[in-house]
Amino acid sequence: QVQLVESGGGLVQAGGSLRLSCAASGILFSFNTMAWYRQAPGKQRELVARITSGGSRDYADSVKGRFAISRDNAKKTVYLQMNSLKPEDTAVYYCNARKNVADTYWGQGTQVTVSS
Repeated sequence: QVQLVESGGGLVQAGGSLRLSCAASGILFSFNTMAWYRQAPGKQRELVARITSGGSRDYADSVKGRFAISRDNAKKTVYLQMNSLKPEDTAVYYCNARKNVADTYWGQGTQVTVSS
């Protein structure tokens, strides 16, 4: 059974930092592209950051220079370090694991709220 369990969300003031974690089980973690998405109320889910099995990273323009994605294959965990948080970063953040179109999984989400 595949499980992606996010943690680290919470309430933070603008300018603050949070570190999200996503622990995976039931998948060949090192073979998966891991990503963080977010969904704000009334908006579509959007890609925040992604890291491939080879370590290549890409980011949404809105978070470049502020967020950093990393992975620890030994711990089967992906991280999202979020700095200089803004109120517009408020959303539910979801972990995603993708090996191919048929093998794509989601976590349950963790709420991040940034107060102004």
